[in-house]
Amino acid sequence: MGPLVLNTRPETDSAELLAALDTRGYRHLSAPMLAISFPAPEKPFDISPYQALIFTSANGVRAFDQLSRDRTLPALCVGDATARMCREMGFANVLSANGDIHDLATLIRQKIDPASGPLFHPAARKTAGDLGGMLRVDGFTIDRQTVYEAIACDTLPQNVIDALHRHHIDAVLFFSPRTAETFVKLVHSYKLEGALAGVDAICLSPAVQSRISDLTWHRTHVASQPTQEYLLSLLGSVVTACRT
Repeated sequence: MGPLVLNTRPETDSAELLAALDTRGYRHLSAPMLAISFPAPEKPFDISPYQALIFTSANGVRAFDQLSRDRTLPALCVGDATARMCREMGFANVLSANGDIHDLATLIRQKIDPASGPLFHPAARKTAGDLGGMLRVDGFTIDRQTVYEAIACDTLPQNVIDALHRHHIDAVLFFSPRTAETFVKLVHSYKLEGALAGVDAICLSPAVQSRISDLTWHRTHVASQPTQEYLLSLLGSVVTACRT
C-alpha cells in the first residue's frame, strides 16, 4: 500500500490535489480546515473603473464569476492553479506569478502601469500578507473587496482522528498559514499532540511552517517553490527517504 497522506485543503480546492495524489499512488484522507462560502452579490458589479484584476486564490476567481461575466480585463494570478481557473472561467489575458504574493507584487510592477487606473482584488475577509500595502508605495491603487468567506472548521473527521491515534498517517499537507493555524488549534482541542511524532508536515512556504512549529512532528519540510507541483515533489522525496 502507498503512504497515507492527510489533505487539509478546503473541499473547493481539493479535487486537483487528490487526483494528483491518486496518480502518484498515495492513499489519502481529508480534513478540510476551512469551509468556503460565496455570498450572493448585493448589487450589480461595475468593472469599468479598473484596468486589471488581481487573483490570490482560485476561490477569488470563483467568487468573481458570481460578480461579473466580463472577461475583458487582464487577470494577474498568484500561481498556476489560479491562472488555470481563470482560463477555465473564460479569461484570455492571464498572467501567473507562479509563486506567492511577493512574486505577484513583482509581476504587477512589471506588467501594469499604476497611472492607468486601479486594480480590483476580489478576496476573502482574511488574507495572507498585505498585497495592497506592498504596491501602494509604488503608486498603485488596489480595490480589495471581500467576496467570499473562509470559515475555520471546529471539528476533525472521526476517521482522521482514528488514523492519527493509530499512527497510520505518514504526512500532512499544508497550503496556507490559516489552514495550519486551524489544524494546530484542533490538535490541541482533541489532545492529539502525541500522535504527530511520527508524522511529517509538508508546507507550501516558510510562513506556513511557522504556524505549525509548536507541535512535535517527525520533521517539518518547506517546498522550494510555493506551488502544488513543488510541494508534491517534496512529499515524494520525504516519503522515499523515510522508506530507505
